[in-house]
Amino acid sequence: MAAAVAGSYKEELPPTLDATAEPPALFDGTTRLYIAYICPFAQRTWIARNYKGLQDKIKLVPLDLQNRPAWYKEKLYPGNKVPSLEHNNEVKGESLDLLKYIDEHFEGPSLFPDDPEKKKFAEELLAYSDSFNVASFRDLPAKGDVSEDVEAAFNKIEESLSKFGDGPFFLGQFSAVDIAYAPFIERFQLFLAELKNYDVTKGRPKLALWIEELNKIDAYSQTKRDSLELIDSAKKKFGIN
Repeated sequence: MAAAVAGSYKEELPPTLDATAEPPALFDGTTRLYIAYICPFAQRTWIARNYKGLQDKIKLVPLDLQNRPAWYKEKLYPGNKVPSLEHNNEVKGESLDLLKYIDEHFEGPSLFPDDPEKKKFAEELLAYSDSFNVASFRDLPAKGDVSEDVEAAFNKIEESLSKFGDGPFFLGQFSAVDIAYAPFIERFQLFLAELKNYDVTKGRPKLALWIEELNKIDAYSQTKRDSLELIDSAKKKFGIN
């Protein structure tokens, strides 16, 4: 139900700001989410914003990471990374922290469960997400087949999706955990198929169903980039011809 509400909002995306762009009226009371359309970390917060139906409350400000405006670091966020959130005259960063912040400070469907067992499992999976990403990214430029580390990482995802039986998502119902993993599994599915001829869903029916159901959620699907754009970006990043 929540996904349908959020998804009913068809948003016209603003243009990307590069080094020549003037800054918005910083700290004028407007809540702004600074992202890059192609960045998976930023995509996490973008999905959360959409799912909670905050398109009118949180303004997207997309940046060109290859040619980012100097004012972003100098006047707004010294970390100079995305995502960041300008809210109540403060700027906060780090995508997983922002998922919790957005959930706690804004209206809309909750991204975190009340059930103690699910809450504990959510924290475990969020803590594991960096290890999952590192293992998968590290394998991309390597020669040969996928490594045992990647196999193990995706097997852990399949196992985790089997824990609760009240829905196809990590905690049964859609949550911040799905949001945390979605941008990365989206990319690894593409990259490993393209570069390693490896199907992450083969022998993993829970993961296949998760991807299928995830793509039905407009709050997520509206944030997806063109597959060829993502593959081209990965090849450039890792120096792959």
